[in-house]
Amino acid sequence: MTPRGPVTTEYQPRPSGPSVPDAISADQLDPEARSQLNSLPNDLADSVARYLVAAELEEDAEKGYAYTQAAKRLAARVGVVREACGIAAYRTSRWAEALSELRAARRMTGRDDYLPIMADCERALGRLDRALALVHEATAEGLSRAMQIELRIVESGIRRDQGHTDAAVLALRVPELTSGRVRPWSARLFYAYADALLAAGRAEEARDAFARAAEVDTGGETDAADRLDELDGIEFEDLAEAEDLEDLEDLEDLESLEDLEGLAKAEGLADAEGEQPAEAQAEEPADAEELTDPEAAADPQDVAG
Repeated sequence: MTPRGPVTTEYQPRPSGPSVPDAISADQLDPEARSQLNSLPNDLADSVARYLVAAELEEDAEKGYAYTQAAKRLAARVGVVREACGIAAYRTSRWAEALSELRAARRMTGRDDYLPIMADCERALGRLDRALALVHEATAEGLSRAMQIELRIVESGIRRDQGHTDAAVLALRVPELTSGRVRPWSARLFYAYADALLAAGRAEEARDAFARAAEVDTGGETDAADRLDELDGIEFEDLAEAEDLEDLEDLEDLESLEDLEGLAKAEGLADAEGEQPAEAQAEEPADAEELTDPEAAADPQDVAG
C-alpha cells in the first residue's frame, strides 16, 4: 500500500481584488444601499461598501467593472451588489451579463428600477420584442418619474430600431418637453427626442432639441453639443460647396472671356500682318523695273546721240 502524503488543511485565500484608493471610505456609500449590507460581518460589509463606492466613482468603465466583481466575490447574495455588477457590465457593453445580474438583483430586492437598463440590454442583443415587453411590464405607480422617462427613452430607441420613426417621436411626447422646468434627466430626454426627430427626417426640429439638450447638460452627460456642431457643420459644408461651385463657374466664365479676347487679338494681329505684305508688294514692281530696265532711267537725248 502506497503511503499518502501529508494532508494540507492550510487556508487558500481568494484572489485579491483591485486596490481601492485610501481616500474612499465605506461611509460614502448611499445609506439605503449600506442597509442591504447589514447581514454581513462589519469588516466584510466595509470592504464591500468600499468596492461599491470605488466602482461608482471610477471614470474608467473597465476598472469600475473590476471593483464590482471584487464585491461580488465577497457578497454575491446581496441585491445591491448584483445591481452594481449589472450596471458596471452594462457600461462595458456586456449586455447578456448585465441582463443576468439585473434579473438577479430584481429577484432579491423586488424593485423595478432596473427595467430601463434591462430593456435596453434586450434591445442591444437584438431582441426587440422582449425589450418592448419589459417596457410594458412596468407600472407607472411603481416607478419614479425619472424611471418612467428612462423607459420612454428606451422605448423610443426600440421603435427606431423597428423602423417606426414616427412612433419613436410619439413615445417621447411628454409634458416635460415644454414645461420649462429643468430636471436632472432633462438633458437625456431632450437628447433622445432630438435623435428621434433626426431619424424621422425632421432635421430643423432635431437641431432645436439638440440645442436645448446642450443648454441644460451642464455635467456633460450627453454629447449634444457635438451633435449640434455636427449638424451645423453639415450646413456650413453645404454652403461652402455652393460657394466653391459659384467660384468655379465664375472662373470658367472668366477663362472663356479671356479665351475669346485672346482669339480676337490673334485674329486682329493676323489681319494686320496680312495687310502689310500687300503694300510691300505694290511698291516692289516699280523698284523691279528700275533695276531691270536701265534705259528707262536715262536721258532721251543720250539715247539719240
